Amino acid sequence: MGNDLHAPLGQNRKKPRTKRRNGLGGSGLGPASVGVVSVLVILGLSFYTALTPLPLNAPLPQVAQAPPKPVDAAVAAPPPHLETRSPTSGAIVERSTMPDGSVVTQYSPASRDGSGPALISASHIGQDARMAATPNPALLQDSPEGRIPVIGPDGLRPVEQYARPWSGAHGTRIAIVVSGLGLSQTGTQKAIKLLPEEITLGFAASGNSLQRWMQDARRAGHEILLQMPLEPLGYPANNPGRDTLLADQSSAKNLALLHKAMASITNYTGIMNYMGARFLSDTNALEPVMRDISDRGLLFLDDGSSAQSLSGKFAKAMNMPYSVADLQLDDQLQRDAILKRLDELERIAKRNGTAIGVASAFDESVTTIAEWVREAKSRGIEIVGLSALALENQQ
Repeated sequence: MGNDLHAPLGQNRKKPRTKRRNGLGGSGLGPASVGVVSVLVILGLSFYTALTPLPLNAPLPQVAQAPPKPVDAAVAAPPPHLETRSPTSGAIVERSTMPDGSVVTQYSPASRDGSGPALISASHIGQDARMAATPNPALLQDSPEGRIPVIGPDGLRPVEQYARPWSGAHGTRIAIVVSGLGLSQTGTQKAIKLLPEEITLGFAASGNSLQRWMQDARRAGHEILLQMPLEPLGYPANNPGRDTLLADQSSAKNLALLHKAMASITNYTGIMNYMGARFLSDTNALEPVMRDISDRGLLFLDDGSSAQSLSGKFAKAMNMPYSVADLQLDDQLQRDAILKRLDELERIAKRNGTAIGVASAFDESVTTIAEWVREAKSRGIEIVGLSALALENQQ
């Protein structure tokens, strides 16, 4: 240091050597070089990430699926088109299965070629209440005795057109027929006014002003029958009245009398007998009459007064609507006796599901039946028109 004492301060000094540091910062690269290296590192990482699949993106293992089972052609194909004949209306019934599995039912007129109008899933049971007193002209036929019932061109029958609708529930059901209307003006008026509309009314063929009474009864909601006098045992001493059908009379004569009675009234569902123990037990006399009633689309009610009656045998053979009464309700014209018979009718109905009672249009019968029906309905018993049970017997 002694040699340097006279040297000027800060002159002729050597710069100190700087130590090199490892790393980017000390590599001797300039700032531009460091930026280039950083870009290269980022790009490399990007390529690596793009080329290496993440665990979440790894493909799921493929599960082997069983090959689809072959479809049975018998199951896949809809049932074949089915065409039948309606047992109630006689119309052609066509049932087709749609692709969605629903079944479409089409009713077509049996007597036409199919080009005319058709009714789809329509019901013919019952008549519009507003037209209840008006006959359907398609169900009437001209005859020498007058206009008489006939099955319509579409297969509709009078027993269906003029039937009283009912609930369709197969609970305890009772039909009550009060007959003899038309013989007495006051008695007929009282019966139509007092009896509940569920009661079926029978009009005597020998009665008066039947068409007028029919209209009143139908407007009041009643189903009606035509009551035909048939030869009893002990005739003519035991005489049911004029124009009685006789067992020894020709079939042509009996049918003419039957048609005469049929033409005296309209809008009825069928025929019931008045007396007739001998006629109903005679095969030759009864067969043509039952066949004519069946061919005209009417029901037949046997009042049950004759144990030898063959009406059920013929009705079954002809597949016609038919019923037989279980009880005569007013064989004794006292209120208590009639009520006992009505209670017995209820027991029969609860045991068998259905029952039919018949009575005459006497004042005692009308008032007692009207009272009992109101109470029976409160006990869950359904009072139905006779046709409901007669049509069911046919089916």
